[in-house]
Amino acid sequence: MPTQENKDLAGRTAIVTGSGQNIGRAIALAFARRGANVTINGLHNRDAVESVAAEARRLGVEALPVLADVGDPKAVEEMVRMTADKLGSVDIIVSNVSLRHHQPFLDISVEDWNHIINNNLSSAFYLAKYALPHMVSRGWGRVIHISGRDGFFPKTNRAHNVTCKAGTFALAKAIAVEFGPQGITANAIAPGIIETTRDPIHYPNFEKEYEARRNAMPVRRLGRTEDIAESCLYLCSEAGGFVTGQILHVNGGEFMF
Repeated sequence: MPTQENKDLAGRTAIVTGSGQNIGRAIALAFARRGANVTINGLHNRDAVESVAAEARRLGVEALPVLADVGDPKAVEEMVRMTADKLGSVDIIVSNVSLRHHQPFLDISVEDWNHIINNNLSSAFYLAKYALPHMVSRGWGRVIHISGRDGFFPKTNRAHNVTCKAGTFALAKAIAVEFGPQGITANAIAPGIIETTRDPIHYPNFEKEYEARRNAMPVRRLGRTEDIAESCLYLCSEAGGFVTGQILHVNGGEFMF
């Protein structure tokens, strides 16, 4: 007999940044399937965020599409305020925005450095800063940073991005320590190679590299966006309620090598 779909997140509201496509979209829709209202965020593509919001509504929840630059603290503050006003609360935040520019270290200007740090690391701080008071008031919250293996295995020509990845690990731990007594957990997820739409300018020769890495990892496949979404569901579930300050590696066993 078919079982009733789990709606354990009913009554919760999640903000997922960068959720107009790829991993962010999968996470937002996974939350919606479990009953959570969702704020769908993007930077420029209104059609994309509207489309994902419409998908979420068809799953029976409320969805708020918001175009906002997560590197702008005022814009993030407003997005959080709108979410609380229109969807009733802010219980879960997933920081999922990451610029992945490739630049030799000596070619990185101060402006380049600040731009990447602001968008990839400071944005997670902004979102947590404005969302955490809502979680504290409800005595429950989940903070998730979508990070990456670069924080452990740095690559050349990506010093700014590598620094951000490691920074999100530390930020999650700092939040976990300070807000644990208020019923709030904070964790980071480090995805392996996930099948997504990629900009070939910032991922030169990625198909050849990814094929070699796929053949070397134990599960012999690339990750799916749903793999990351399911990891987020776990961290937001009762089963994941005792997990905080951790880095969850979702990479098909690639981290072992």
